Amino acid sequence: MKKIVLDTNCYAAFLSGDARVFEALAAAEIVFLSIFVLGELFAGFKGGSREAANRELLERFLKKPTVQVLNATAETATVFGQLKAALKKAGTPLPINDVWIAAHAVETGATLVSYDSHFEKIIGLKIWQPRTT
Repeated sequence: MKKIVLDTNCYAAFLSGDARVFEALAAAEIVFLSIFVLGELFAGFKGGSREAANRELLERFLKKPTVQVLNATAETATVFGQLKAALKKAGTPLPINDVWIAAHAVETGATLVSYDSHFEKIIGLKIWQPRTT
C-alpha cells in the first residue's frame, strides 16, 4: 500500500490506538486526507467537548511529511459524477460525503482505509483489507 486515503472512522481509530490503522499509516508512502474527511472531523469536533485539543491533534497529523490534504478539483467532480451515477443505477446509494471520499481514492489511485463496508459497493475502488489477528 503505497498511497492511501484515510477515512474519518479510521482517523478516529488511529487516535484511539488502533494497531491495524497504525500499520496502514506506517506502510504508506503518502497518506491523503480528503477535504470531505476534514469537514466531517471539524463537525465532530464542534459536537464534542474537546474541540481545541482535537484540532491541535489534527494540525500535528497534517504537518507530517507524508500527509497531504486533497482538495476537490474538476477531475474529482468528474469521478464523483461517475460513481454517484453508477451507485444510483445499481440501487446502492451511499452517503454523499462517502462518494466524494471514494472519488478522491479513485482519482489518486490510492487505497481507501475505512471500516465502512458499504464502500465495497463501488466498483473499481481499492479497499483496505486489515489483517485479522
